[in-house]
Amino acid sequence: MQWEQLTAADFKQAMQETGVCVVPLGVVEKHSEHLPLGTDCYIAHGIACRAAEKEPAVVYPKYFFGQINEARCFPGTITISPRLLLELLGEVLDDVARNGFTKIILYNGHGGNEHLLRFLAQCCLWEQKPYHLYMPTERLSPSGQAEWDKLAEAPYGGHADEIETTLMLGLHPELVHLERVPEQPAQPLGRLDHLPATYNAIWWYADYPNHYAGDGSKATLAKGAKLVELAVDHLAQYIAAVKADTVIPALTLEFFERVRRIAK
Repeated sequence: MQWEQLTAADFKQAMQETGVCVVPLGVVEKHSEHLPLGTDCYIAHGIACRAAEKEPAVVYPKYFFGQINEARCFPGTITISPRLLLELLGEVLDDVARNGFTKIILYNGHGGNEHLLRFLAQCCLWEQKPYHLYMPTERLSPSGQAEWDKLAEAPYGGHADEIETTLMLGLHPELVHLERVPEQPAQPLGRLDHLPATYNAIWWYADYPNHYAGDGSKATLAKGAKLVELAVDHLAQYIAAVKADTVIPALTLEFFERVRRIAK
């Protein structure tokens, strides 16, 4: 069930019946030459909507305000300041809870959001919230991953690659321009290899200055249908597990009770 498509009365009923809201997160950024700027949003939202058809949940509208500073040098990228980025997403989640949801799944379609979302999740131990956040850390189940590994052809990837191009073919083939896939696959340039193991914000640009990592030419419509199916099945199972979960709410309550006792 898509949040924005429901009437107010239907929304209230869906909230009461499911108790779970899935927030699909992405960004707007360059995806090589052959995929649309909104690829991450299309993938996250598309998989979430199909999963919610199998295991009922309410899916929040496409959320494209994410961490994508590393793509500011490319046309079409949408960025906002880091502090506002964190505050805005926090406010959105608070408002999802105000509408009655006590369990919120963050379904992320963009690798650059991972640090942001993990930090946001940790912030839930700073101030007790009326909801609990859940964030799947894998797109496929172990069995689903094994199935995909049998189909995958490119030995490496990361952005606008075989996986993302395949998912877009499975969800929105009309937006994929396979004829524009670069002739040469994109491998990391290793421009920071002169340093010991290091993290720096420029790492992605250092390896992939054209915002392409992998080989999108290996994607096909047949693979797209299968990969989408595997991703949808995994998320549907995840939604069911979140619905049934009583451990995280109980542990969170116990944690904050101990926090309050310290002050007494």
